[in-house]
Amino acid sequence: MSVYLDNSATTKPCESAVKKAIEMCTENFGNPSSLHMCGYNAKKELDDSRRALASVLSCSENEIFFTSSGTIANNTAIIGTARTKKREGKKIITTGLEHPSVIKHFEMLGEQGFETVFLKPDSKGKISLEELSNAVDENTILVSIMAVNNEVGSIQDIAKVKNIIKSKDSKAYFHCDAVQAFGKIPLKPKKLGIDLMSMSSHKIHGLKGAGALFVNSSSRLLPSIVGGGQENGLISGTEPMPAICAFAAAVKDIGSIEKNLDYVASVKNYFINKINNVNGIYINSTDDSLPYIINISVEGVPSQVMLNSLSSMGIYVSAGSACAKGHRSEVLTAMGVAPKLIDSAIRISLAKTTTENDMEILYNGIVDTIKRVRR
Repeated sequence: MSVYLDNSATTKPCESAVKKAIEMCTENFGNPSSLHMCGYNAKKELDDSRRALASVLSCSENEIFFTSSGTIANNTAIIGTARTKKREGKKIITTGLEHPSVIKHFEMLGEQGFETVFLKPDSKGKISLEELSNAVDENTILVSIMAVNNEVGSIQDIAKVKNIIKSKDSKAYFHCDAVQAFGKIPLKPKKLGIDLMSMSSHKIHGLKGAGALFVNSSSRLLPSIVGGGQENGLISGTEPMPAICAFAAAVKDIGSIEKNLDYVASVKNYFINKINNVNGIYINSTDDSLPYIINISVEGVPSQVMLNSLSSMGIYVSAGSACAKGHRSEVLTAMGVAPKLIDSAIRISLAKTTTENDMEILYNGIVDTIKRVRR
C-alpha cells in the first residue's frame, strides 16, 4: 500500500473534482465563447467557477482570471506588470526563495535592462522587511514575494509588504505567488494589500491544467499572451473547461482551512517527535513554517538514494521542487544550509488526508534506509 507524501508537487484529485471534469468532458463540452446553447451552458459553468474562487477570496468575480497553470499566472503577473509600468521605472524586487517560474522571469527581465533585486533569506527562510524597505524606491514597479515557500514551508509576513511599498511613495504592484498557500492558510488578497496573486488547481486536489490569477480592480495589466481575447483579453486561449470546473469543485471541497491546518500540524508534530530521536537527521523547516511541508536532511544518505529506497517501499517524497529537478536546491543554498546537508535533503509534503500511520510508515522507511546505507 503506497504512502504519497509529495503533495507540494501535486495532489490526488478529490472525487468531486474528477466527477466535475468528467461531466464537462462528456455532457457540457461546449466552447464558452460559442454563441449557441451548448456554448452558453459552458459559459455558465465558467462563470460559476469564477464565482467560487471569488467567494473564497472575498473579491469580485471580475478580479479572477483563469490560466492553464500557476506558472502562467506568474508569467502574466510579472511580464504584464513590466510591460504596463516600464515607463514608471525599471526596478523589480523579489527574493531568493521564489519558485523557478518567478526567478527565471526576473532573470529574463534583467537581461532586458530591468534592475533586478533578489532579497536574501535568513537561516529560517524569512526575508528582512527592513531590507525590503531599503530596496523599494520611486523607480520600483514590482515587488514579488511568495506567501509560502514550496521547499521548506517558510511563511512570509506578506501583510506588511504593501504598507512598506506605500511608505516609500512607490506605485509598485505587489505580486504574491500563493500556489503553496492557497487553500492551506487564510488568504484575502484585498485585505492583505495584494495587487496580483497566483494560484494553482492541482495543489489543492484539483486537476492539472488550471490556475488562476487575482488582479485587483485598481491594477492594470497588459497581456503577455494574446490571441482570441479570452479572460477579458488578459490571457488568450480557449479555457480548459474540465480543469477549470474541477478547480472550482476542489475549492468548494476544501472545508475549514483552520481545522485542516490544526489537523495537519498534529500529524507533522507526530512525525517530528519520532525523528528527533534519530541521530544525524536535521530539520530544515522551522517550527513556524507551514505544517504541510517538512524539509529534512539525513546525514550520510544522499537525497536520490533516500528517494529511491523509499520509492521501492511505495513511499513517495521529493528532493525539493519538482520544477528544479537535477539541480542543488537554490532555496536551501540561500538559507545557508551546508552543501552536504543540501545534498541529503528531502521534502515531505502532507495533505489534509495524510494520517499518523502514513508518517509512521515513512519513519520506519527512513530508519531502515539509514541502517543499510550508513554501514
